[in-house]
Amino acid sequence: MVGRVGKPHGLDGSFVVEQASEDERWFAVGARLLVGADRAEVVAARRAGGRPVIRLDRQAPRGTALEVERAELPETGEDEYYAFELVGLEVVEEGGRVLGAVAAVEPGVANDVLALDSGIALPMVDDCVCSVDLAARRILVAPGFAEPD
Repeated sequence: MVGRVGKPHGLDGSFVVEQASEDERWFAVGARLLVGADRAEVVAARRAGGRPVIRLDRQAPRGTALEVERAELPETGEDEYYAFELVGLEVVEEGGRVLGAVAAVEPGVANDVLALDSGIALPMVDDCVCSVDLAARRILVAPGFAEPD
């Protein structure tokens, strides 16, 4: 997700992009976005109060996610992942204890946090996350970051 349709801005169908990506290319005139299940094109773009304001070639209900195709995202480097790639991965502690599956990756003050479906929250820091295996759909974490059973 690169943002959400926010409150209207003006009378021409423009809106403020909420939860906007820092990557400005997604909000430039000509950019193609997925709006729900539909494709849309940005036909007007500006900034207001430091936030992107765009108009699409079609109407979009407030709150609708603005997304891009996976193929349009820049390649990640080694040991880099997009947050959406981690959602659903099983999280296992060294020693084999299954802690749950990633429900969300939440931004934190010092680091992002893996929010698991079991209610456990794990910091995304090197001391905690030992390895991420997207192919095996598994994250291995160090012991001591989750309460014992």
